[in-house]
Amino acid sequence: MLFDINNFTSLFPIVLSALGLTSEIAVWSLIGTLILSVIIAITRYYRVPVMTQFFDVFITIFRATPLVVELFMIFFALPCIFPALRAMTPFQATVLSLIFNTSAFMAESFRAALESVDKGQIEACYSLGMTKRQAMTRVILPQAFVVAVPSIGNHFIGIIKGTALGFTVGLADVMGTAKMEAALSLRFFEAYLCVTIVYVAIVLAVEFLLRLIERKMQNLY
Repeated sequence: MLFDINNFTSLFPIVLSALGLTSEIAVWSLIGTLILSVIIAITRYYRVPVMTQFFDVFITIFRATPLVVELFMIFFALPCIFPALRAMTPFQATVLSLIFNTSAFMAESFRAALESVDKGQIEACYSLGMTKRQAMTRVILPQAFVVAVPSIGNHFIGIIKGTALGFTVGLADVMGTAKMEAALSLRFFEAYLCVTIVYVAIVLAVEFLLRLIERKMQNLY
């Protein structure tokens, strides 16, 4: 079939109507990833017994398995073992899988950023009577966060692209909406080209904002 320009242009309003859901998944996933990554990084930085070993296993598992497998395990498999999880929605399962998967990678970036802070500054904190918690929150973590900003941006872009897997568990996000429209019209090329353009536009906009944030953050230290 020849390329149908009318079908192609008519897809954009339909696909963009699902952009809010995709954005919501990405934002909640980023927030959860930042929180979990910082916890893992600090735990491994101080080598907290038991918890360090637990997170080592966590990182190994989620770095070694595909995101789609993790999503299916969380949404389809775990509720068979834990009945309380049967109330989990596709939205929650997608967000959790993105948080766990991305945290396994981002935590390593945070840990490297924490270790990049000059040891002399840490010793100076202790000499001033600061506790480990105060030194971490007031001196180490703010500087490490600046170092980690480029990595955080890259992982956020990965999260945005990862949201496309939500359609596999029934989410009508950008990808899911385009796939349904393609199935109805049998115009798959037009639908997937539309999705490609939408994701490229989103990522370019995010990259622009991240560059602005990175410049401002670097001026702080």
